[in-house]
Amino acid sequence: MNMMNAAVFTGPGRIILDRKPIPVAGPGEAVIKITLTTICGTDVHILKGEYPVKPGLTIGHEPVGTIHELGSGVTGYQIGQRVVVGAITPCGQCHTCLDGRQSQCGGHAIGGWRFGNTIDGCQAEYLKVPFAMANLAPIPDGLTDEQVLMCPDIMSTGFGGAEHGGIRLGDTVAIFAQGPIGLCATAGARLRGASCIIAVDAVPERLKMARQLGADHTIDYRETDPVGEILRLTGGQGVDVAIEALGTQQTFENCLRALKPGGTLSSLGVYSGKLSLPIDAFAAGLADQSLVTTLCPGGKERMRRLMAIVASGRLDLQPMITHRFRLEQIEEAYDLFANQRDGVLKVAITP
Repeated sequence: MNMMNAAVFTGPGRIILDRKPIPVAGPGEAVIKITLTTICGTDVHILKGEYPVKPGLTIGHEPVGTIHELGSGVTGYQIGQRVVVGAITPCGQCHTCLDGRQSQCGGHAIGGWRFGNTIDGCQAEYLKVPFAMANLAPIPDGLTDEQVLMCPDIMSTGFGGAEHGGIRLGDTVAIFAQGPIGLCATAGARLRGASCIIAVDAVPERLKMARQLGADHTIDYRETDPVGEILRLTGGQGVDVAIEALGTQQTFENCLRALKPGGTLSSLGVYSGKLSLPIDAFAAGLADQSLVTTLCPGGKERMRRLMAIVASGRLDLQPMITHRFRLEQIEEAYDLFANQRDGVLKVAITP
C-alpha cells in the first residue's frame, strides 16, 4: 500500500506527523497532490480541544495542488492540472445548496465543512476531494501557488463577512481583530466601497498590514478604548457595519457597542463556550440592528471569482505569508502559529 505523510490530530494539545495510505478516488471524487497549504486559526481551536474532531483525523482545509486521480463521472479536468479547492465543499445538489446556502450543505449547520472536520484534510501529501465537479477550481495561468493560497478559506471568509454585512458605498466599518481573516475582511470592506475603515488589534505588524489593505484608521486596544475611539471617529454615531473576526465575548460585545442603531454586526469568529448578549449593548433588542454569521463560502465558482480578483491585480495577499515550513516541520509550524510568535500571520506548508 502506498503511504504518505499527514498531520494527524491525536487528542487535545497534540497534532503529529504520521503515515497514512494515499487516498483513492471513488465515483465523483478526485485526489489531488498537495503542493501548498497552510494552518488556520480553526485548526488551532481543534489542537486545543475547543472544537471537537475525532482522533486520527488529518487536519487542514486550505488546499492548493495538482490533480493526481479522477474518479468516474468527473469530466473536464486533466491529470496534472493545477487546482484550488475551497475549504467548504458543497455537493451542489441538495436542497440547501440549491437554496443558495452551499456552506450548510446537507441541511445541517456547517455541513459543507468537511476537510479536517468530518473527513481527512489537506495537511498531507495527498487529499481526496468529494463532489469534485462542484469543487475543483482550475488555477489561471500566470498565478503562483502562493498567490492563490488564501482563496480556499481566509479570503473567502473575510470577504464573506464584508458581503454578508451588506457594506454599501460610503459606509463606515469597524473590524475587530486583524488576524488573517480580519485582514481579509478589511480588504473586502475596501473593495465593497466603504469610505472609512477602522481596524482594531494590538499587534503592530497586523495593524501595519491592515493599513496596507485599506484601513483608514488603526486602533491598538492596549493603548486606547476601541469603542470610545470608534465613537469619537464617527462623531458619536457608531459604525454602519462592525465585523467580529476573533470569536471572543469581548470582541463580540465591543462590536455591539460600536454599532449604530440600524447597523449590522457581521460575525466571523469561531466561538467556544457561552456567548451572551449584554442588554445595554443590545439596546434590549430594540435598536433595529442585524446580526449575521458567515461560514466560508465554497465551491468552484466562488474560488474562480476570488482568483479573478487576484489575477486582476486589485489585491495581493502574498505579504500575509510570513513563514514557510516543510510538511515534516508541521509540529514546529503549529507551535509558532498557535502561540503567535515572531509576528506570524500565515505559514505556508509545502509537502
